[in-house]
Parts: sequence; C-alpha cells; structure tokens
Amino acid sequence: MNSKIQLNPNKLVQFLQKEPEQFRKDDIIRFISENEIQMVNFMYPADDNRLKTLNFVINSEEYLDSILTYGERVDGSSLFPFIEAGNSDLYVIPRYSTAFVDPFAVVPTLTMLASFFDKDGKPLAESPEYTLHRACEAFRETTGMDFYAMGELEYYVISDDEGLYPARDQKGYHESSPYAKFNDFRTECMSLIAQAGGQIKYGHNEVGNFTLEGKIYEQNEIEFLPIPAEQAADNLMIAKWIIRTLGARYGYDVTFAPKITAGKAGSGLHIHFKVMEGDTNKMTCGNELSDEAKKAIAGILEYAPAITAMGNKVPTSYFRLVPHQEAPTAVCWGDRNRSCLVRVPLGWTGENDMCSQANPLEAGSSRVLPQKQTAELRSADGSADVYQLIAAMVVAARIGFEMEDALKRAEETYVKVNIHDDAYKEQAARLKSLPASCAASADELEAARDAFEAKGVFSKRMIDGIIKKLRSYDDAKLRESLQGDQMLEEVRKYWHCG
Repeated sequence: MNSKIQLNPNKLVQFLQKEPEQFRKDDIIRFISENEIQMVNFMYPADDNRLKTLNFVINSEEYLDSILTYGERVDGSSLFPFIEAGNSDLYVIPRYSTAFVDPFAVVPTLTMLASFFDKDGKPLAESPEYTLHRACEAFRETTGMDFYAMGELEYYVISDDEGLYPARDQKGYHESSPYAKFNDFRTECMSLIAQAGGQIKYGHNEVGNFTLEGKIYEQNEIEFLPIPAEQAADNLMIAKWIIRTLGARYGYDVTFAPKITAGKAGSGLHIHFKVMEGDTNKMTCGNELSDEAKKAIAGILEYAPAITAMGNKVPTSYFRLVPHQEAPTAVCWGDRNRSCLVRVPLGWTGENDMCSQANPLEAGSSRVLPQKQTAELRSADGSADVYQLIAAMVVAARIGFEMEDALKRAEETYVKVNIHDDAYKEQAARLKSLPASCAASADELEAARDAFEAKGVFSKRMIDGIIKKLRSYDDAKLRESLQGDQMLEEVRKYWHCG
C-alpha cells in the first residue's frame, strides 16, 4: 500500500485510495454520491486575506457535474478593490486536489478551494493564488528546481481565567497541562486541519501567556511540513479558518494579530523554505550549507524590506518589529540565530547516531540522514497575504540565483552571534533595516516593484493595490507617537487581521 495513503486522515484519500494530486472530477462525484454529501462549498481568498465561501445544494448529478466543470460567477469588485464595479464578473473554478469534508457543517458538505478566472476564461492576473503559481513557474524555469515552504502559525487563545494552575508570565514555551489550558483545543485543531489536507509537523505552546482583566491569554503554534509552495499557502489559509471556526464553537477568542499588548510576545508567521531538485534537498552540500541555499538567502535578504509589504500589512505589525526584541529588524542571516532576519536552524546533518544513544536496542541499525534542512524568514506575521508573501519570497530567491555577487552578499550579511551584541556594532551599522511602518514598506515595494513584476509574476494592478492600501494607514510616525492605552486601542483595530 502507498505509504502516503495508508495513514492519511483525509476522508477522500482513504475512500478513493488516491493522493490528492490524483483526484479527478469523476472521483469527486463518486465520493459525493456514495457518502451522502448534500452540499458543495467553494472557498477562495479575497483582498482581506480571508477565505470566502460559496454554497451549493446538490440538486442532481447534472448540476453537480456543471459546477465542478464550469464553476460559478462571483462579483470581483466586492472581493478585490482594484476591480471596477462596471466590469466585475469573475469565475471561480474548484481545484479538486484541495477537496475535504467540512468538519463544521451541519449538512454533510464537501469543500474545495477555488481559483479565479477572468471574463475570457484566463487565470486572473491579480489573484494571489495565481501570483504564487507564476512565481513558482518562473523559479523552476530559471533554476531547474522547486521552491518548498512551510509556515509556523502562531496565535493566541483568550478565554475566562478560572485561576487554576496559573502559568508563569511569558514562560509558556512547550508548557503542558494543567499549566497550559488550551492543549486539547490545539490538538483538535491539528486533527481537523490534517483531515482537510494540511501537512502538519507538530504543535506546541509558545512563549506568550498572561492574565489580564479576568482573561487568560495563551499563545500556541502549529508548524507545518515543507511542501511545494502553492500547497503550503493553501495549508495556511485552511488552517487559520479551522482554528478560528473551532474557537468560535468553544466561545474562545482567537487572534493571529502581530501584537497583543505592551511587553508581551507578539505572534509571527515564520516561513521556512528549501529548494528541491526532484527528491533531493539542495540546501546542503555534505554537512555544510550549499551555494544554492546561500544564493536563495542572498536574494531574499536583498528584497526583504519590500517583502514586508506582503508579510506585514497592518500598522501594528511594526509594533512587533522593533530593535532588540526577538522579532528581527536587521537584514542579516545566521545559523541557529534568532536575532537574524533569516535563520538557518539545525538540520540533522551531524554524524552521531542520536537514536541509538537514546535507545540502545537500536544500536547498529542502518540509517539515512533526513533531508530536513531549511532556512527561515522570521519577519512576517498573521496579517500577511500568505500567497503574496510566499510568492515574494520565491521571486527574491530566484533573483538570488541570477545575482552575480550573491555569494559575496551572503558572506557580508552573515552574523555569527546576536546581532545586538556590542562586538557586532560596526557590522550592524552597515546592515539594512526593515521598514518601521506600512508607509515605509510601501516605499520599499515601490522602489523594488520592477523585480516583482518581472516575468509577469506580480501584476501592476496588484502592486498598485498593495501600495495604496499600505499608504492609506498614514502611519509613518505612528509607532513613536502612541503611548499606553493609545497603543492598545490601535492593537484592537487589527485584532482579527488576516
């Protein structure tokens, strides 16, 4: 039996005995017919980075075949502000590989993500999902490799504080129950995300926890496995929807906001990446980081200030990106270094057999080192448009392969220890910094737009729309001007961003 199918929790995979990439229309119809599914949902991201839903009652097999083949019309001007109301019709067409049984529906429902097409039946150039698709195609054409990604999805759960086993303030990292209060909620979320096709690595409590005005605030994280970038973005979108929806069922407030309150850990959306040639991870050469990895890192660092326009989309994003905190501000990279913008985590490249040391009965068993090495961009947060964000990373990484001096730039921006240490003052002064506001991010994107629009990846209208939205916040001096309760008022405005 195919090992990718045997333990897969997606009900369609088990029923059809196929991997999702192999699903066809006839498979979807057969699953619906034989499992008493009564409704079909299409879901798709809009300009506010949230999934929208269109419901269909299944009236007949002919109607089901029609919606699966031809999709439906939607009002594009209500989804994307750059689409004029006078010519706003778009098509939404389902992607069968994303199908899953809706875990929340009262009526048995099959849900699929859908793609946008214009009036001529061509993929919508401004669609976030199609932008990422074009970015991945251009990366493959240039490098001969594929870009894989995975997200670390951090969020807070807020509920009434019952006063039992209070956890230590800002000491929640990997905490267990009874000190952690929402472990069961997180594991239920993980189970539902996996059933919906999400490729999860693990989940745990994060650093942030505190009590305030009778409420407990607890930070959690669900981290995903590295998979092709387009699928990685889909995973994150579905996961956020599931976490929020399940939270609502339990009466919990769930937020992915980058900042919660003063002096407490904010939530990021760290994106790991690796470049793959077939089944081979090209991030390492022997036990060392490869030139391919360094070129990709150099490109991402080169365009990091502009990437904030896609990954840090609200004014409170920049309350998190402040100097001398764990969130990065200096444009640099390093090994295992959390003060850097790009971190290269441990990658299981050592020679010692840790398994047999921990488990003596396994001594002498043959082993092949896993190809787990990734690099991690640490700047983004939950306000990000995940399709735009990962697309921007793919574009920047591709340009890294095209830069003649990429390896030199990688060397110049490498930092061995904490960038804020006094010993690194001179190097830190030479490094670029991330923008400090939406307005500054808009300026960085304006200056770099040709790179993102090259090869037809980001459309001009999309870039124009991002810049216009960022500038509309008029926040160039906001971070410096707000004090105390004023900052908290601003935080509440973007409590449910993204």
